[in-house]
Amino acid sequence: MRVLIQRVSHASVTIGGEIKSRIDNGLLLFVGIEEEDDDNDIEYLCKKIVNLRIFDDADGVMNLSVSDVAGELLVVSQFTLHASTRKGNRPSYIRAAKAEKAVPLYEKFCQYLEHLSGKTVQTGAFGADMQVTLNNNGPVTIWIDSKNRE
Repeated sequence: MRVLIQRVSHASVTIGGEIKSRIDNGLLLFVGIEEEDDDNDIEYLCKKIVNLRIFDDADGVMNLSVSDVAGELLVVSQFTLHASTRKGNRPSYIRAAKAEKAVPLYEKFCQYLEHLSGKTVQTGAFGADMQVTLNNNGPVTIWIDSKNRE
């Protein structure tokens, strides 16, 4: 499972011209799920996300978590995080999980993140054509892969 984390001052997801979800200060999380992912990947990533110290403290040092700043969370499914560009110029998405596997894991990810954070998690719509608008604060962008725990 891969997550691209962006610290944002605001972000929103629009589907078919209608705003589905919107957050202010918090984290926009793009989540890519592959066939091998399971509950262990969800647990690792969600715990890491809610405790990641990437918000500024009073001294301007990134020392606070999204929980510390009462930040909001917006989760967007994004199978393209598993793109392979190894051969040619057309990315392959063969490692991305099919909907039958990915949807339940995506929903479980959002539920566990909500449980750990104590906040309502805003979402996109799995498989929808979404327009994502964001104001990256910092900019701060972090990539985490549950299979490569660096």
